[in-house]
Amino acid sequence: MQQRRTRPPNDGPRRGTPQQPAHLPPQARRGAGSERSPGQGRGPGPGQGTRLPGPRLTGLGGGLFCVLVMFLLGCLDALLFGGSLRVYGVLFLPVCVLTSLWVRAGDVLTAPVVVPIAFAVGILPVADGGGGLLGSLMGVFTGLATQAGWLYGGTLVAGVIVLVRRVRWVRQRRRRG
Repeated sequence: MQQRRTRPPNDGPRRGTPQQPAHLPPQARRGAGSERSPGQGRGPGPGQGTRLPGPRLTGLGGGLFCVLVMFLLGCLDALLFGGSLRVYGVLFLPVCVLTSLWVRAGDVLTAPVVVPIAFAVGILPVADGGGGLLGSLMGVFTGLATQAGWLYGGTLVAGVIVLVRRVRWVRQRRRRG
């Protein structure tokens, strides 16, 4: 028994072949069919610096990154510095900056939301708590209350970076469209 063909035959050239690289940006289309000799066209030219692209995390990935790094820094702080809340607060600021810079443009508004959550999760190993679960919770709440300046400062830094990035992203989209 023969099966009927449901798709039309592919007679023309495929999209994305060297004849029509539709998915490539204009800079890449210019040299799509040309062969380059080794070492030619690679790296920056004279007077140009190399710019390494930063990681682009999704909103969830940025949140997981921030929470995990803050928890590990909290454990490291408890191990090396005996749970110094001031050291933990200082370490919180660069994590806020990295999180708000590394989240991709479409998800950038999640960074100021996940930063305080990560601060609270990371303070668990640092907080002074004795006497079981309730003592640990009291240590966490006390740590959050006494270190509110670091928490607000880091959240403010992340918020400012996010707003600047968002405004630039919206302007770029308007120029293109």
